[in-house]
Amino acid sequence: MSFKEGLKTIVVATNPEGEQEAALEYARKLAGAYGARIVLAHSLDPMEYATVDGVPGRVLRKMNEDARNALDKIACRLLEEAIPSHSEIRQGAVAQMLVDVARQYRAGLIVIGTRGMDGVGPLLVGSLAEQLVRLAPCPVLAVAADWNAGPYRPVPGGPVLLAMEKNEAAQEAAAAAYSLAETFDRTLVVLHARTAAEASAFLNPCATTREEFGIEPGGTVSVRCVVKDGAPADAIAAAIAQFHPSILVVGVKRASETPGPHGTAFALLASSRVPVLCVPPAMQPVEA
Repeated sequence: MSFKEGLKTIVVATNPEGEQEAALEYARKLAGAYGARIVLAHSLDPMEYATVDGVPGRVLRKMNEDARNALDKIACRLLEEAIPSHSEIRQGAVAQMLVDVARQYRAGLIVIGTRGMDGVGPLLVGSLAEQLVRLAPCPVLAVAADWNAGPYRPVPGGPVLLAMEKNEAAQEAAAAAYSLAETFDRTLVVLHARTAAEASAFLNPCATTREEFGIEPGGTVSVRCVVKDGAPADAIAAAIAQFHPSILVVGVKRASETPGPHGTAFALLASSRVPVLCVPPAMQPVEA
């Protein structure tokens, strides 16, 4: 199933801190462009209690009521834009709740909000994103609350930036990036982080990648290939500073081979304001 075919339902994580506002903005744009519905997912997972079962009934009812009122307001705003929506309020950990909702509604995308540069830092941000990418049946889009602030904010009409890496998710990531560029009429910037060995051999990875993944100039999408020498994280940071993309697309392996708690993609979620679309390999129709 292609990214476009699968993007008929978008699950958006909501929370009382309002971090979903930036996530909702991107979800609304995607839903309008792809004709998708939005499922607003809220988890009752109070940190001050050891378990949900330990929450007093009156407190849980008040939490549920407050969440329902907040989701109803969001649903009304979506309805004004002719975007159909549904709300789900569930108990439990956020990551597993979102995965369960995505599977139930056969979602093609999960959108989460993060606290951005002034937030909780790479460990917590990376942890939630990593759990979702490892478990989710679909891509995960992380949008920082302050994505539109600071010197590196996306420019109006900014390109789609694809960080190309040859792994099992490369095909799906390339297809998703191309679909986004085509749908929103944006330039697709394909970035390669060239190793020292490739640089010394004067190898140009652009030509082989375009041929292998069908990203050819002259189609409906304007494609620009960029090669930067160095580590992937440094190359991506340099490309973001240069092109101010509207979204960064990365293919993410379900099992990490990177030393440390998080790989390159997850570190980017805590160090860049640009929304990051993490695309896992082998996106398949979700069974009920």
